[in-house]
Amino acid sequence: MRLSRTHPLIRPLVDDNPVTLQILGLCSALAVSSSLRPALIMSISVIVVLAFSNVSVSLLRYVLPRSVRLILEMTIIASAVVVIDEVLKAFVPGVSAILSVFVGLIVTNCIVLGRAETFARYNTVGASLADGIGNGLGYSLILLSVAALRELLGSGALFGVTLLPVLADGGWYRPNAMMQSSPSAFFIIGLLIWGVRSWRTEQVEQPAFSVRHAEQRETSQ
Repeated sequence: MRLSRTHPLIRPLVDDNPVTLQILGLCSALAVSSSLRPALIMSISVIVVLAFSNVSVSLLRYVLPRSVRLILEMTIIASAVVVIDEVLKAFVPGVSAILSVFVGLIVTNCIVLGRAETFARYNTVGASLADGIGNGLGYSLILLSVAALRELLGSGALFGVTLLPVLADGGWYRPNAMMQSSPSAFFIIGLLIWGVRSWRTEQVEQPAFSVRHAEQRETSQ
């Protein structure tokens, strides 16, 4: 069965991407995207947390007390993050050390709490699961794209496999050291946002102020 562009699993990939449209989850995208391996682990972690929190909130949507709703949602998200953090420490300690505090910061990731609060509270378990996975994939698409560019241009390799032979090893490519610094991720994400909004012009926000609006206001006065 072909899914439409408005399906909760498909819409967050481009049309309602949490990074390029909603400008959420930028901290980890800037900090852990210097190479593909930690970016991949972070992406999987965010997808799992989003799916778990969305399903849990959807299951409890009729019994969550309004007065402590946000606290309970944060507790659900934090529980999932603690489990993810312990699993990483047990099975990939090297990556866990690289990600360090950023896994814990998934708790405060606006994407996770935002989907639980604005979608899972009002929709079925199936739709909430699809929405969680879809938003996780949308976030991962941007994070992995940034990481791939930074690692390839910064070291000439992907996942440790040399694709651009570097000068130090007798090759032709001179690694771009700037790509290993966090500001490069900021510029790459900016270019991705510009590219997506040039492609999907309906995503471009209307200016809050313009000369025409000012002239019309002066005329009316």
